[in-house]
Amino acid sequence: MSEKIAFLGLGNLGAPIAESLIGSGFDVTVWNRTFSKAQPLAELGAKIVENAIDAITPGALVFSVLADDAVLKEVFSPELVKKIGKNGVHISMSTISPDTSRQLSKIHDEYEAIYVAAPIFARPEAVRAGIGNICFSGNADAKERIKPVLQTFVKGIFDFGDDPGAANVIKLAGNFMIAASLEMMSEAFTMAEKNGISRQSIYEMLTQTLFAAPIFQNYGRIVAQHGYDTVAFGLPLGLKDVNLTLQTASKVNVPMPMADLVRNRLISAIGKGRSHLDWSALALGASDDAGL
Repeated sequence: MSEKIAFLGLGNLGAPIAESLIGSGFDVTVWNRTFSKAQPLAELGAKIVENAIDAITPGALVFSVLADDAVLKEVFSPELVKKIGKNGVHISMSTISPDTSRQLSKIHDEYEAIYVAAPIFARPEAVRAGIGNICFSGNADAKERIKPVLQTFVKGIFDFGDDPGAANVIKLAGNFMIAASLEMMSEAFTMAEKNGISRQSIYEMLTQTLFAAPIFQNYGRIVAQHGYDTVAFGLPLGLKDVNLTLQTASKVNVPMPMADLVRNRLISAIGKGRSHLDWSALALGASDDAGL
């Protein structure tokens, strides 16, 4: 593959994406704040650097999968963006505020670099299976350039136009809908359980019939089995995303009462010492309320 890639951020989602790019034959240089997390990528053929800016090749592609808005702004300093330079494309895959994407896009414009928002809908196992989906927005030419690269590790790519914040709005909407679905399933499964029906049996029936969709099938299995110890996306990150959703809605005067509910579930779960669990553990709130 001809594109050189810098990959910044090797968390639960970033690492399998980087692995997939290496496996597809790209020349990949990786950076992560915790240096040891990059070592498995070196064994697969990636170059490792200790400073983010050293991963950048001017005019090439830069992927980032970083925790939140603050970290993304810190890493993509004017100095680093300047090195990306003319015709270089930053593909930002983090779940962040639409306003942060718009601000970063303007900074990139100042140095003739290009910013594309491309958040991904996928848990790590979906990335490894190549069945995730990406929504992206930003410069049209840059999107055409990066599309073949994205197609090496996702199933679907959905274009939301030139506004660099648009894809982030979609990502927040999607994550909110997942959280709301978790709450819905937790309430339904808990009601069944208190009526003497196993959580597994209601899960199996409903996800083969009325709710035969990946979100209900995959997250429903976790809720039915209380399988929250396998962490693909932690509770604090879930709370961050729901907070961003409510902030984005508030700016355009959209009330989201269900988002308020799941936000409180997440806060309650963290307050009960469950920060080490997957964000799907918000579903424990219904069991708590029911005395289970």
